[in-house]
Amino acid sequence: MDRYWWKGATLYWCCWASSCRWKALSVLFFFSSTTTLTSFPKPHFPKLPFLSFPSSPRRFLKIPSMSVSRKTNNSHYFSTPQSLSDWLKPRLPSDSFASWGIKPGTKNIHNLWLEISQGETFLADSTPPIRTVNVVTVKVINKNQTLIESHQELSDGSVRNRCRPLSEKMKPNESLKDAIFRAINEELGSILKDGNEVSINIVNGSYKEKVEERNSMSYPGLPARYVLYSADVEVNGLPDGEFCTEETEEYPDSEEKRVAEKAVSVKKHFWKWVSSDSVHS
Repeated sequence: MDRYWWKGATLYWCCWASSCRWKALSVLFFFSSTTTLTSFPKPHFPKLPFLSFPSSPRRFLKIPSMSVSRKTNNSHYFSTPQSLSDWLKPRLPSDSFASWGIKPGTKNIHNLWLEISQGETFLADSTPPIRTVNVVTVKVINKNQTLIESHQELSDGSVRNRCRPLSEKMKPNESLKDAIFRAINEELGSILKDGNEVSINIVNGSYKEKVEERNSMSYPGLPARYVLYSADVEVNGLPDGEFCTEETEEYPDSEEKRVAEKAVSVKKHFWKWVSSDSVHS
């Protein structure tokens, strides 16, 4: 009996070992087959062309490396010009910041606060901060001549040279057409409102756009990024020779108006006609 039991046990063990070897081979085959099936050839991606930019001249200032946070433009709320000053002071060169509103032709902290509160200027939360401004440039033309602003008389008695066409900071969500009409009304309105009928015609196909990055003349030490939109415009009723205009009231009776009284403002604009060939785009 023991002999038959031993033979039965030996036969069972042999069958069990043979089954395990078969399972091992099956598992090995499975992984080998899976590896073969999932080894696809390397996909071919088409080569993308490099971006090309027009050859028209643009001025770009190499701004030193800066530590930019994840916050978006105007991420800070500045309730007063003083709070803005406190925020800027450790982020700008002390000598440059101290010259604001003192050096002839510069603006002061009240001017910048007004620009931000009106949505005309955006400050990046960086060191140094980057001031971004959308600007409309209105090239008033008359035959082969273009109107330029030669200089400005400021409220502090200083004179700021301009030598450029009429330009104005754009308001938030303002269309190019609305910005053009507002700029003409604010800076040329005082000479056009003499009873003469005024017509304004935007020349088709004259629209241009470009970006310039440079140090701000109004705010020394503060790098600026200007998004410039320009168009040629015909305006009748303007004098043929040199003339000056007065700045219209911009702020109603509000907190902005009280701050504006401490800002450096433009009292008079001085204009002249020059050859269109001498005006750079």
